[in-house]
Amino acid sequence: MPTPKPLIGVTTYLDQARWGVWDLPAALLPAAYPRLVQASGGLAVMLPPDDPAVAAEAVARLDGLVVAGGADVEPVRYRAAPDPRTGPPARARDGWELALIEAALAAGTPVLGICRGMQLLNVALGGTLVQHLDGHTEAVGVMGRHPVEPVPGTLYASLVPERAEVPTYHHQCVDILGKGLTASAHALDGTVEAVELAGPTWALGVQWHPEMGEDLRVTRALVAAARARRTGPSRRG
Repeated sequence: MPTPKPLIGVTTYLDQARWGVWDLPAALLPAAYPRLVQASGGLAVMLPPDDPAVAAEAVARLDGLVVAGGADVEPVRYRAAPDPRTGPPARARDGWELALIEAALAAGTPVLGICRGMQLLNVALGGTLVQHLDGHTEAVGVMGRHPVEPVPGTLYASLVPERAEVPTYHHQCVDILGKGLTASAHALDGTVEAVELAGPTWALGVQWHPEMGEDLRVTRALVAAARARRTGPSRRG
């Protein structure tokens, strides 16, 4: 029997959507996210917002977690007043995804944060955000590209050792790093573009959107870590 593929949960939007004759609230996820997980060797499952109290139960059934991009994190989550340029909050997502991150870190489940997901990883560990940043978005609804430079000796640098062009669409970024996090890549203007957690748990955040590019090295590493956890002696259930 072939080894089962790791089950990777991906968080979703919760928004009004139209399809066919319907215009209804919907759990949404751009298809690029599950395709990225699938192309990297995992099975993708959607994690729409739920009661934060059940986050640990959800994580217990997963081999890995991807926290997807989306709306700005509500500034109250990192003890800040909202900037006029900060977007409207997605409170259901904030509460659910912060609980998922905390549960995953407690369980040793590999975590990849993408854009908003990286910012939430930072906030979950007590860090703060810059609420507005120019130059990292091409135009409204248009993905830009810019180079990021890995920090030698980090997990990210072991996966992508060279300067790499990445797809980017964000107007916020990490300010003060959360407890235990290390910056592992920067844009040429100094913006933190990747963070990772020291210690045995595989936890990495990237400020860009790998689902909009062709480089699978980061997500293949997530899936490999999830596979190792699934087959390792510490995995129960």
